[in-house]
Amino acid sequence: MRNEARSDPGPRASRHVPAPIRRSVLFLVAAFVLGCGSAAVEGASVALDRIELPEGFSIDLFTDEVPGARSLARSPEGTIYVGTRGAGRVYAVRDEDGDGGGERVRTLASGLTSPNGIAFRDGDLYVAEISRILRFPEPDDRLDDPPDPEVVFDGLPDDRHHGWRYLGFSPDGLLYFGIGAPCNICDPGDPYASVSRIDLAEEDVEIEIYARGVRNTVGFAWHPGTGELWFTDNGRDWMGDDRPPDELNHAPEKGLHFGYPYCHGSDLRDPEFGEGKDCDRYRDPAAELGPHVAALGMLFYQGEMFPAEYRGRILIAEHGSWNRSVPIGYRITMVEPEAGGEARDYRPFASGWLQGEEAWGRPVDLLELPDGSVLVSDDHVGAIYRISYSEPGDS
Repeated sequence: MRNEARSDPGPRASRHVPAPIRRSVLFLVAAFVLGCGSAAVEGASVALDRIELPEGFSIDLFTDEVPGARSLARSPEGTIYVGTRGAGRVYAVRDEDGDGGGERVRTLASGLTSPNGIAFRDGDLYVAEISRILRFPEPDDRLDDPPDPEVVFDGLPDDRHHGWRYLGFSPDGLLYFGIGAPCNICDPGDPYASVSRIDLAEEDVEIEIYARGVRNTVGFAWHPGTGELWFTDNGRDWMGDDRPPDELNHAPEKGLHFGYPYCHGSDLRDPEFGEGKDCDRYRDPAAELGPHVAALGMLFYQGEMFPAEYRGRILIAEHGSWNRSVPIGYRITMVEPEAGGEARDYRPFASGWLQGEEAWGRPVDLLELPDGSVLVSDDHVGAIYRISYSEPGDS
């Protein structure tokens, strides 16, 4: 385990992107379509019969009427709110007849700037655009006549490269978000490449950096027992097919540095920024995930629907690689967290969105429902799925 060192500022450098590794023209075309589009792809269709799950699990369509579906949040009354990127919309989805499907879809807001991150607290919905955070007061009561949002914070960087935010309230009520590096690999300084937070109860709200050396996190959650933060992080591009890994990280306290842009994974020095750096100074990942899998949303499973051995495990949505000669990801994986801040038994839980070298869907975020089933968003086909479990042989 690396020492839990503070930030090493290092030299500020230009945002130079190294020459691309070998790749085919055809793959680049496919990568552009899959990697850049966040709205539903015209002609893409849901093919849930291709999804492979452990015995007893099933996956069903919750709704396919949410183009660009990304982050998910649920109100206590059961409304599922859905953020997007390129679509610029926030949706509200209701299962009004209790059949496990979201048959009523409304557009809560449109014309927003990459409203990827959403979080629900005390009756209000919070939405993160690139440079600001909005609050929709009590939207559940006005789904047919949505309220105008209030700007609660407008001090975020306006860079579009890794500018879409993930949003979440910690157990103590602070609002967390990622501020990605505005590049593939660079040393941009604070507040970039961080997990940061704000206290909306303060009169003068200011960004507080919680963790540094985080290239781009688009998914995090707090351990239900310890209250400690865990998050996914996307590794840099153009170091080859098999490096660096994406990461699952554990940040039990403020002030840790997770290596970017100097070191990646456990001990991999960056070819441009790693010279002279001691990777032992930075915090090890809890688990090294597949290279370029684009690990996004995650959750600690706490329900009672799944078998007992799943309780407490972390499920991770892997959006899928865009710059690997043989694509990987496009699946949901699972790890078992350990008390020391590490995780083991990294393996697929749900796969089949990738067929050969072509993907029909891309998982983005995960949300556990009160009955223990899990929702999965897919921005490639504009859908949300519901994964459930019943004992084999039950009718």
